[in-house]
Amino acid sequence: MAQPLRILVDADACPVKDEIYRVAWRTEVPVTVVSNAHLRVPPHPLIARVVVGDGFDAADDWIAEATDAGAIVITADILLADRCLKSGAGAVIAPNGRPFTSSSIGSAVAVRAIMSDLRAGGDRIGGPPPFAREDRSRFLSALDAAITRLRR
Repeated sequence: MAQPLRILVDADACPVKDEIYRVAWRTEVPVTVVSNAHLRVPPHPLIARVVVGDGFDAADDWIAEATDAGAIVITADILLADRCLKSGAGAVIAPNGRPFTSSSIGSAVAVRAIMSDLRAGGDRIGGPPPFAREDRSRFLSALDAAITRLRR
């Protein structure tokens, strides 16, 4: 039997929560918002909030353990994306719309490690580009595509 479709959100720094809620209401896919702190979520039967402890990676651990083939995971965290893919997630999507896949995650983890080493060595390499309207649009397209694919 297929796993029930749902969206799991690594929510503490997620810039597309409102978009996720609108897609959930339109497609009737439940959403679980996971965070280390109390976040305001709309009062709606499709939206659930899970506040985990403030321990290191507590939200990541909760999401990774809840992930299965019916889960669409929304996260910018490359290591969480890797864990979710290994747990059999139906889809893992970054807030900028970039999908994490089993074929792309290895290079993403490697680039993350290189950048971390450069920062640890004192190099000033900057951060990610500012979140843009195009990122929001790309995210919505990727989320719709994932829902459509997993419903088939």
